[in-house]
Amino acid sequence: MRRLLNGKHIVLGVSGGIAAYKAIELARDLTLARALVDVMLTRSALEFLQPLPFETLTRRKVYSEVFVPWTDDLHGHISMAERADAMIVAPATANTIAKLVHGFADDMLTVSALACTAPLIVAPAMDHNMYLHPATQENLRILRERGVRIIGPERGPLASGAIGFGRLSPVERLVEAVRAACAVQGPLAGKRVVVSAGPTRESIDPIRFVSNRSSGKMGYQIADAFLDAGALVTLVSGPTALRPPAEATFVPVESAQEMAEAVAQETAAADVLVMAAAVADYRPAEIAEHKIKKSDADLALRMERTIDILASTNRPGLLKVGFAAETRDLLASAAGKLARKQLDLIVANEGPATMGSDESRAYLLTRDGEPEELPLMAKHDLAQLIVERVLRLLENGAKNPR
Repeated sequence: MRRLLNGKHIVLGVSGGIAAYKAIELARDLTLARALVDVMLTRSALEFLQPLPFETLTRRKVYSEVFVPWTDDLHGHISMAERADAMIVAPATANTIAKLVHGFADDMLTVSALACTAPLIVAPAMDHNMYLHPATQENLRILRERGVRIIGPERGPLASGAIGFGRLSPVERLVEAVRAACAVQGPLAGKRVVVSAGPTRESIDPIRFVSNRSSGKMGYQIADAFLDAGALVTLVSGPTALRPPAEATFVPVESAQEMAEAVAQETAAADVLVMAAAVADYRPAEIAEHKIKKSDADLALRMERTIDILASTNRPGLLKVGFAAETRDLLASAAGKLARKQLDLIVANEGPATMGSDESRAYLLTRDGEPEELPLMAKHDLAQLIVERVLRLLENGAKNPR
């Protein structure tokens, strides 16, 4: 589960549109992420849904009317708004969006939104003509100016049978937006982190290339973990089958040279570089203009060295984290890379056992101290551990600048 949402109070407002049924899945996923979810249904939402599914999934009372009995522990909308870490309205109809803009307070959702000082996320869903109407567009513009996060809508088939903008964003995307909202006050808030991930491809001809077995899973999990800590994350990735985190700035690349150029550009103003990508050490010295035809003769390729991205990235003040994936002499090789490339932290693991797997058994090495041996763990747990070590290094660096 995402550690960030553990114990976080999330207010989920549901307004009356056909997409309201997706709010049940959203409430479930937020609860599975160990958030405490208070659901508020508008009167129109009650035409589509009943409270029971939400109460079953969240194990918490669902609210609709403002006038609910106050107790010693719960002072109606005031308590729920004050304890909220984030509030999301999904789906948000044109009517609810207009109410939020103009400060209407005629149900529990709108009253709580007025009283809430936590980050507010609005996920529009409606007919495409309603969404594109100047009034709705102006209302969304005003909400954005007030700092409200607008997520979606998506383009696709609508309940009316038309195809256009108005579909509620996927639940997975909405959960990411809630996580990002809760991370605003995270320990790495305001820090800029560049993470590289995946393999590189070095072309032989227009059809073929040389690459490696990296899946990119480790780098993507690291980017996710830094987002959870509140960092501003740029993910520079070679080709993978993974979906990049929506809250990260995504820079797709293919070759080692492209990755080097992207990393150089993105680290110009960064605080941390985590080089989790498996960058090719060699590339064909010449790329054939056309596909090399098969023949009875053997094919020999002359390979040349690619740029060493980590070693060549030496901007003062940049904290650098590297990876060592080896088949032998793991610790000795990792220690050599740590010193040679002037790294602050290196993660060493057995390459064949780690690449493509969801788990990793690794060692952590820093400039001072003995290697830290870690047990076999899921890569998302290792990513969290790397973030914790980076935070510690940044704190120590603030006291003892390099």
